[in-house]
Amino acid sequence: MSARVILAVSALMLTPWTSAATAEPLITIDLSSPAVRCVFATNKHCNLDGTDTVGAIPLPGIAGSAVLHSLTFPAAPDSPAARTTGYEFRLDLSQATGGPAKTCITRLTVETGPIRKLPYTGRDALFDVFVQNTHVSGMVGVASAERSGPSVTFTFAKPVCPGAGSDKGETSYFFGFAAAAKPREIRARVELDSGETLDVAARAPAP
Repeated sequence: MSARVILAVSALMLTPWTSAATAEPLITIDLSSPAVRCVFATNKHCNLDGTDTVGAIPLPGIAGSAVLHSLTFPAAPDSPAARTTGYEFRLDLSQATGGPAKTCITRLTVETGPIRKLPYTGRDALFDVFVQNTHVSGMVGVASAERSGPSVTFTFAKPVCPGAGSDKGETSYFFGFAAAAKPREIRARVELDSGETLDVAARAPAP
């Protein structure tokens, strides 16, 4: 389990809707799935009652499907995350196969209201963003998270790519945050390694 403060990337690396002058690095924490669930739940097994929204990602030149999962779950009233909703995201390209010039995803940007800092480690330290790092081959972590105005941009540790030949496509780890605002439908943006951006259906807290 490791915590890190992600520094702002250089202006050349910023997405078109992000300004170097206004980018705010968010504090992230890598930890296990049970640890995350137990911040939002109070039952014995830390089970959560969530809603999963699946948005198709129109990656050019692929066979199969690429999707973005948006999972939302209300926190239990007596939990450390009381009076918030948990928001979790995952890119899934495991069912996608690319052509000779396959296209990969480098960033995800979500328009969101204020994020609530929470003690995801069970100690006093507070974090903006959690990443469920399972250390599984074929899954990609989050290298940084930044807020710029109403948007939060997640940059992946490496491009998340579709499969090639007999090799299966990749997925990201689950990652997310908590917010007091209720879920709403939005259009998130994925940025490709070509520099192109695509809109995809997702759910996030209202401003």
